Amino acid sequence: MKVSGFTFCRNAVKYDYPILESIRSVLPLCDEFIVNVGRCEDGTSELIRTIQDPKIKIVESVWDDSLRKDGLIYSQQTNIALGRCTGDWAFYIQADEVVHEDDLPIIRRSMQDHLRNPVVKGLLFRYLHFVADYWSTNPWFYHKAVRIIRNNGEVESCGDAV
Repeated sequence: MKVSGFTFCRNAVKYDYPILESIRSVLPLCDEFIVNVGRCEDGTSELIRTIQDPKIKIVESVWDDSLRKDGLIYSQQTNIALGRCTGDWAFYIQADEVVHEDDLPIIRRSMQDHLRNPVVKGLLFRYLHFVADYWSTNPWFYHKAVRIIRNNGEVESCGDAV
């Protein structure tokens, strides 16, 4: 089983996104990790390179600002990274998300258990959305999202990439 991780980001330094923590949280599960970095001036690409892991592959893109309406730019940029993934599974994590380390064995087992079952197109994750600190959560944000997909070309990101 081969697992590709992927994400996109732009101006992660400027806006203080925890992109390094996001990538590192799923990197132990991944055989490769694709990071689509939008053109920016804040050193985001250099920040990603500080991870110094040979699994990380940086793709550079230019954002089409005409796609900002309804967040369509996010699905476009997500799909650019997804298109570079070569694994059986593709693990999508956004630049402001992390996966708890205790969940990694469960996630790996679930991917392995469903690898040969073509009916399973993706794996759904439960979410906690923290607000301001690590004790307060927002109960009105979405509670579940697909974050691992079977990488066979049948699934792609749409809308605002959630």
